[in-house]
Amino acid sequence: MTGPLAGLRVLDLTSTFSGPFCTLTLADLGAEVIKVEPPNGDIARQLGACRTPGMAAVFLNMNRGKKSIVLDLKTPDDRAALDRLVPTVDVLVHNMRPAAAARLAVAYEDIRAVHPAIVYCTIPGYRSTSRHADRPAYDDVIQGASGIARLQSVNQEQPGYVTTPLADKIAGLTAATAVLAALRHRDATGEGQRVEVPMFETMVAFGLLEQLDGWTFDPPTGPPLYPRTAAPNRRPYATADGHLCVLIYTSQQWQRFLTLVGRADLLDHPDYDTVGKRIANADGLYQVVAEVLHERTTAEWLVDLTAIDVPCAPLAGYEELLREEELAASGFVSTVEHPVAGRLRSIASPIIMSASPLPVGRHAPTLGEHTDEVLGTEGAG
Repeated sequence: MTGPLAGLRVLDLTSTFSGPFCTLTLADLGAEVIKVEPPNGDIARQLGACRTPGMAAVFLNMNRGKKSIVLDLKTPDDRAALDRLVPTVDVLVHNMRPAAAARLAVAYEDIRAVHPAIVYCTIPGYRSTSRHADRPAYDDVIQGASGIARLQSVNQEQPGYVTTPLADKIAGLTAATAVLAALRHRDATGEGQRVEVPMFETMVAFGLLEQLDGWTFDPPTGPPLYPRTAAPNRRPYATADGHLCVLIYTSQQWQRFLTLVGRADLLDHPDYDTVGKRIANADGLYQVVAEVLHERTTAEWLVDLTAIDVPCAPLAGYEELLREEELAASGFVSTVEHPVAGRLRSIASPIIMSASPLPVGRHAPTLGEHTDEVLGTEGAG
């Protein structure tokens, strides 16, 4: 086993997206992640494209590098097997509602009684002390409740969800960070603890970091809306043959761009002569850029804008990215053989570490693939 978390053992009671993304992050860093699944498996085994029953695309991508054991926690024997397994792990993660965890006797009090030093992480939809604590919550619900879906209506005709399950992923990544902090605390003190990362508060904090804007001050000096990202003209720019993404941020970039496109008349314009004014008047700035970019091809603009150090990139789709030579050459996108699902395209972790390289090539498990290995080792089952 390689990676900075080699030797760390994680008991994964999660399903679908938010929890599995947390434990995927830990597995990518080298932790041994033992995924506990019910007899019919994680629902994610049925999500997305599939050519082998129980090994759908979402599951394959979200659970690489994990081990799978099957336990029916509603039965006394399997619940006892879990209790024998708990003392052998460092971390337990789940994304159940509080009432569900209590019914299965996997609430913090239950687990701490077996392993006082455990780092116990829960990723609920809402804070456990909230009146909404036991409401069901998935990504779409949290995107709406946290303001993210409404935010999309600023430069669209109506509210909309971010196309990727952003709330699930941000909550999962935040939970992984919190787990590592709790482990550091345990290293220093020997003390385990309960870690809670509610999706709702996570996404409110995520969105309001910049969108709080005028409401940062009391009384407010303006609306809770960051003008640059909320500008109606903020979108990929049309060129003569496609689209280009450009962000002109610094005064040097703005001056070089205006010189390049022959708009020296705007060099001292009072709406754009400082970065603060360019943020406040971002919609007008975007319009200035849009008016000239349509005149030439994407390739031509890429050459000229790169030459003057203005950040830019062509608008890519996923099919193009998956054929990108640079991503393949680095090993970030590779083709692997799965023992059951066959030949697969695999996406690696983006993290690069010089002294503790991350493990590669570990496949997602079949249902219960490691039950005998894990429970036999622990004398459970």
